[in-house]
Amino acid sequence: MNDNRAPIAPDDPRMRAYTEVQVMALLAELHERGKKSGIVWPSATTDSIVDGRVLIRFGNAPVSTLLNLLNRLLDHEKAAEQCPS
Repeated sequence: MNDNRAPIAPDDPRMRAYTEVQVMALLAELHERGKKSGIVWPSATTDSIVDGRVLIRFGNAPVSTLLNLLNRLLDHEKAAEQCPS
């Protein structure tokens, strides 16, 4: 895993650039990648927009949380490819 990569902060200005459609595509990727690892978020969807940021409906998480989860799943997939069991 690449632990040198810092998590994305919720107040990162880049988070304002994500549209609801883009976030829905990221959620679809999260669902697909999560299934491979046995991790599912069946109720995760977009919730609302607050201060220009799209929130996700699993605890009103910001897009940064979604991106950080995807990054961790990608790190896990890469590690699994390098060390097959």
